[in-house]
Amino acid sequence: MNAHRLFVVACFAILTVACGQSDSKSGSELAQAAPDDLAVSDAELAGNPFRETWQTPFGVPPFAQIETADYLPAVKKALQELRADIAVIVNNPEPPTFANTILALELSGGSLDKVAYTFRNITGTDTNDELRALQTQIYPLLTRESDAIRLSDALYQRVKAVFDARDTLDLDEQEARLLELTHRGFVRAGAALAPAVKQQIAAINEEISKLTTQFAQNLLLETKAFKLILKTPEETAGLSRDFKAAIYDSEQDAWVVGLNRSAYESFMVQSTNRALRQKLFNGYRLRASQGERDNGPIAIEIAQLRAERASLMGYQSHAHYVLEYNMAKTPQGAEDFLLRVWRPGLAQAKRERADMQGLMGETKFAAWDWWHLAEKLRLARYDLDENVTKPYFQLENVQQGAFAMANRLFGLSFEQADIEGWNPVVVSFDVRDREGQHLGLFMSDMYARDSKRGGAWMSSYRGTSNINDNPIRPLITNNMNLPLPPAGEPTLMRFSDVETLFHEFGHGLHGLMTKIDYPTFSGVDGPRDYTEFPAQILEHWVSQPEMLEMYATHYETGEVIPTELVEKIRRAKNHNQGFYTTEYVAASLLDLAWHSLTPTEAAKITDARAYEKQVLEGYGLIPEIEPRYRSQYFSHIFAGGYSAGYYAYLWSEILDADGFDAFKQAEDIWDPELAARLQKWVYEAGGLKPADELYRNFRGKDPSIEPLLEGRGFNPES
Repeated sequence: MNAHRLFVVACFAILTVACGQSDSKSGSELAQAAPDDLAVSDAELAGNPFRETWQTPFGVPPFAQIETADYLPAVKKALQELRADIAVIVNNPEPPTFANTILALELSGGSLDKVAYTFRNITGTDTNDELRALQTQIYPLLTRESDAIRLSDALYQRVKAVFDARDTLDLDEQEARLLELTHRGFVRAGAALAPAVKQQIAAINEEISKLTTQFAQNLLLETKAFKLILKTPEETAGLSRDFKAAIYDSEQDAWVVGLNRSAYESFMVQSTNRALRQKLFNGYRLRASQGERDNGPIAIEIAQLRAERASLMGYQSHAHYVLEYNMAKTPQGAEDFLLRVWRPGLAQAKRERADMQGLMGETKFAAWDWWHLAEKLRLARYDLDENVTKPYFQLENVQQGAFAMANRLFGLSFEQADIEGWNPVVVSFDVRDREGQHLGLFMSDMYARDSKRGGAWMSSYRGTSNINDNPIRPLITNNMNLPLPPAGEPTLMRFSDVETLFHEFGHGLHGLMTKIDYPTFSGVDGPRDYTEFPAQILEHWVSQPEMLEMYATHYETGEVIPTELVEKIRRAKNHNQGFYTTEYVAASLLDLAWHSLTPTEAAKITDARAYEKQVLEGYGLIPEIEPRYRSQYFSHIFAGGYSAGYYAYLWSEILDADGFDAFKQAEDIWDPELAARLQKWVYEAGGLKPADELYRNFRGKDPSIEPLLEGRGFNPES
């Protein structure tokens, strides 16, 4: 695992955005930069699957052979080997060159890939108490080693020497980009700072790693702990037959609703029991907000530490640091953009609230009524019932539709592969390009379980590289949290879940199709407000009539979804858009507020909820709408890679709306010329160029915000 990948894995694994490094002067000092806690005996490594060459199809981890006890010894041994690789670079008596410094860094620590990537993924999909305890041991080790590497003065001086001589090195485009990003990574980690400052940064990083891990574990346990038990007809009133089948628990002889988002939304939409809607609503929004698992104080401390670290590195705030190389550039740029969408979105939400209050009569409309009454209005206005559309969206058909789309656009093929996954529900596919060459393995894990974190995401068990003509292709995963139906029953999806599947598939294609040789910027790469673009643009294909014909067939009859139903879906597209826009932008503004704090401002915050209310009321958020994520369960920013970057989904919507507009103007959603440019400059290009340049190469111009506003049903002039 090269140094950059260790940095990324450490950051992702401990669920922080910006890891730093501790000071080091030489190869011998480097080996002592972290505490001497890497000792491991041969006996501890005997039979360890991570120390063996995997003779599995496509080189997937041998999941059945891996035991919890294997992880820590394998991590320690791999980190020892990484230290040795770095020491060779630092102690090389030859002058620094691209080959003996930059490329050597890229090739360093290869044995860490297997264990770090596997551990990161398994703790997200099939965790338990033992694995959670291991996280508190392994992630600090990864962070400290990343610190030792990226703050090493001796190593930085070699990198800087090569960078300073870059104009004389005759590097090709990818080599030049690798050099640029490697140097930038060291500088942004703090390698050029004074030794005392670097030590402060390293101490902050270590504390942040502990706090973000604790935040994530608290949230998972709190989410798992809440159960809404339903036993009577009054308690299940309004719930559809397939939803009831999916949530039935035979051991309890009851229907059980947890807090995974898909089940939560389905209940809030369908249930006619207002008191239970309120109970579930409060269970969802009050997670991790009290008692020993209260994440409020943790969020405050993380924000304070990030603000302090940013100041040490010369930035006004953590947001200024994060956004420096993003498309938005500054916190003000991100906020100004958000407010352009916030104002018409909030105005629309107020109109929606008034419409739903009209359905309530004398009863005061409340936040837990929104989902249910919005669905009633949709049925009344558009004659569109979710229970009528779901039979046309069976999981297997939807996934095959995504594959067919990738085939029409990019010539890809997907063939199911007999692979033993990390869980029995995992289904894998061998992905090949137009010429029949293997691109990678695509592994899907679609179902919710208590051991799995919430939401939907793309990840990988192995990255991509092609150094010295040694091609290594990726192992890509897509994860969702659909309710698992009873044996023999189909998995029927809400339309919003269909869009989510296509979204994560877009991330998957970004990882699968890369043609970049160097792991540092291959696959899913680029600034956060760009990397959502390759995922979000594919959502536009979901509801196109010629696309629906390819996958939206009734699970019992095989009938293609009727034209009139497609038209209803199209007309209802922007129903409740004020709510969706407002809850999302509220969370984005909250994220920016937390991470635009100076150290002095952050030190004054003592109550996370009070600060949250102050921020959101300042923007005029109405009480009937909660931000999509309240601070104590905002894992994207306090236990994930989106701090000061949650706005990125909406910023990327500028790109995806403008990008798909090109296909609409061509009057052909399969336009081969546009598809070829999309393939070359987006899915295959990784981080080869700055994001705005990649987009212009695809689109031929800078993006316009008007298609975004029009797509949400807002007046571009407002």
